[in-house]
This record gives sequence, C-alpha cells and structure tokens, in this order.
Amino acid sequence: MTDAAPAPPAVVRLARSAMATRFEWVLWGQPPERLRAAGEEALDEIEAIEAALSRYRAQSDIGRVNAAAAHAPVRVAPATFRLLHRCRELSAATQGAFEITAGALVRAWGFVGGTGERPSAEALRQARATSGWDRVHLDPATLSVAFDRPGVELDLGAIGKGYALDRAVALLDELEVPNALLHGGTSSIVTRGLDPAGQPWRVGLPDRPGATTRESMTLQDESLSISAVWGKSFHDGAEEWGHVLDPRIGEPVRRARCAAVTGPEATLSDALSTALLVLGPEGRILIETAFPGYRSIHVD
Repeated sequence: MTDAAPAPPAVVRLARSAMATRFEWVLWGQPPERLRAAGEEALDEIEAIEAALSRYRAQSDIGRVNAAAAHAPVRVAPATFRLLHRCRELSAATQGAFEITAGALVRAWGFVGGTGERPSAEALRQARATSGWDRVHLDPATLSVAFDRPGVELDLGAIGKGYALDRAVALLDELEVPNALLHGGTSSIVTRGLDPAGQPWRVGLPDRPGATTRESMTLQDESLSISAVWGKSFHDGAEEWGHVLDPRIGEPVRRARCAAVTGPEATLSDALSTALLVLGPEGRILIETAFPGYRSIHVD
C-alpha cells in the first residue's frame, strides 16, 4: 500500500478594480480564511492609496495640490510627501526621463480622461512652461507643496501602481503571508516566496497589445514593471501617438515601444520602466549604473 499523495496547497485568488485597472492576488501558504482576510486588507490598502494619490479625485492629496498649490502651500500626508520627495530624486537620477510634474503636458495632449489629440503649438508651449521641478516647492518642515505659477499639475501615473503594490505586499509581510504574486493590470508585478508548485513565479512579457507573451522570466521576492506606448493612443495622419510622454521635449515617446525593468521594489521598477521607455535602448546603461539591483530586461 502506497502513501496517498499530499494534498495540493490551498490557493486563494482575489481581485479588485482600482486605479483604472484590475489588481489581482495569488496567495498560498496559510489557511485559506487567513489568506483571504489578509488579501482583502491588502486590496483595501490599494484603494486607500488611490484615494490619496489620484489626480482625478478632488479630495485626494494630489487633487488638492493640483487645485490650490499655485495659490498657497497645501499640506499633504507624510507618506505622500515622502513619495513626492522620492519622485524629485528619481527625476534627477534619470536625467528628467521620469517626471511627475508634467501633468499639464498629459492634459495638453488630451490624455486626461481621453484617448489623446495633438495640441496646438501654443498649448504645448504653455504646458511645457508649467512643467518641471523648478515649478514645485516641497517644504519638509510643514509637509506642504507649493507651485510657483498656475497651471502646474502633478501626475503619479508612472509610479502609482508600483507604489501601491509595495504598500500592499508590505502589509502581507506583516501578516506573515509567505507566498504571493500581486499585479496591477499585469504591467506591475511583485512577488514573495514561491508559486504553488514550489518554484519561482513565472511571468510573461507582452510582445504587443493583447498578445500572450514573447518571452517569460521567473521572479522570487522581486518586482517587474512593463511600460509601453500602447493603450491610450490616437492617429494623426499616418502616425500613431501613444500616451507616454517624453517630458524633456513635451511629446509622446518615439525611442521605444515597450520597456521592462526588474528589481527588488515595485515602486522603483515602475518609475524606471517609464524612464527606460523614454530613453530608449541606450538608457540601459544609465538605469543599471545608477540603480544597482535593477535590470533593464527588455526594451525595443
């Protein structure tokens, strides 16, 4: 008589829509009821971060800053202030390829609540004049943000999902969930431990919009972020213009169509994949030199 095969581990899958995408968890390694409770708490954390950082919510920290910081300093939550300070550092480290102060450019190109349109030369000039960290003052003494002129807008779309995933996985770590894969819209991923088969988590890299994968890789206690020009886009004559902007010139990126970065932290992977998309293939050296532990695994 042979021993019965061990029962497969109980796997809990959870999902919720937030930040204009779908967040999904795959959790195992604890009793299912504990995993479900932990996973729901982590999803609640995603919603709380969206409430604090979305430019589309008038009462969020970013919504209040964009509405009023040109008239008087606006106090924000300590976590928001720390993230803004880090974004300023990342802008400098990536030579302006990652930039959250270019919200006016995103609006000028019609990507705020729309699929985009080519702006007039004057609209583009005005948007560029209200972009850049020289327009933003961060006061650590009061945790406040001020703009030096009307029209400045912050947009954390290039870092928000990664930041939210890091906050969610930190909560799961506190709750001692040993094995997890978390993703936001499949473009931002963070992992802990192993998959239910006891192997590193295997994830795919998209080749084009709607494709399955061209290649795959494994992750264990790592993050992966993919930035691409597809998604929101519009055609102007024979040219297609995507929603990811090169903040240095104020136009949609043309150097690459897809870029992927992996490393320990989803916040940084998210920001760096956007920077790599802006910089193109030659940005690999900058990314891997300035940010040890992070790899540009795909750019074309």
